[in-house]
Parts: sequence; C-alpha cells; structure tokens
Amino acid sequence: MYISAIGQDSHRFEPVGSSKPLILGGVQLTGQRGLMGNSDADVILHAITNAVSGISGVNILGKVSDDLCLKQGITDSRVYLCEALKTLGEWKLSHVSISIEARRPHLAEHIEEIRNSIAVLLSLAAENIGLTATSGEGLTEFGKGEGIQVFVIVSAYR
Repeated sequence: MYISAIGQDSHRFEPVGSSKPLILGGVQLTGQRGLMGNSDADVILHAITNAVSGISGVNILGKVSDDLCLKQGITDSRVYLCEALKTLGEWKLSHVSISIEARRPHLAEHIEEIRNSIAVLLSLAAENIGLTATSGEGLTEFGKGEGIQVFVIVSAYR
C-alpha cells in the first residue's frame, strides 16, 4: 500500500540587523538573515514534519514542538522531524518532493547540500529527494522577499 501527504510552512524573515542564522533543510546559509520563529524556523524541515504528520496522523508542530522548544529549549528543527519520524509505525518513506517559494536567497548553489542533508535525516538516497525553488515572479509576499514558503509531498509505503 502506498500513500502520500502534503505539508506546508512559511516564515517571515527576521528584522534587518538580526543575528539569527538562516537554516534550510538542516543547512546553515551564511550571510543570510534568519527566519522568525521560536525555533530555528527551518521552514523546509517544518513542512516535511507536517507532511510526515499527514502520513501518521500525529501532529508534532504545535504542542509537541512547543514543549520541546519553550519548555526544554530545543530549537533545532531536526529534533522535531525526528519526533515525527518516530510516529510512522510500519510506514516507510520512499520519496519527498519539496517546492520552495522565495525571492531571496538565491538557492541554486545550495540545492545539492540541502538535498543531501534531508536525505541523511530521512534515511533516503539523495535521488529520492526532489527539491525545486522559484521566486514566484514576485506575485506573493514570498516572491517579494518578505519570507519563505515551502510545500512538501511525502510518499510512503508499507
């Protein structure tokens, strides 16, 4: 049996002058302004976590991540994703498709590093991680450079 689930997340950039780093897919992009949020605000890992929750039916972003972040001080989104993966039971991930909308930063030079980071986190081969980025032609707040939006489709089998 095969199933798929969609996940989405979006965050605004931190104000100018913020020292918070930008982390996408578990990779820190130097020289870039970070995203607003209680955690590291890794919008890619949050969207993947939401998609995994769509497979398992167990929501991690919300109460679980708030407990980890606000009560235990764990701000690393890789931890939230690991918590979601624990809920999969017999389901095994087979493919992840990620679509990023952002005017900035330009992501082409980071795609392979982000894909490889996600592949390691999900125990998948890098060729099973699809990752695309678009500026959206400036039609949305993300395309105008105000933040980053990510959609993810996760496929799984058992």
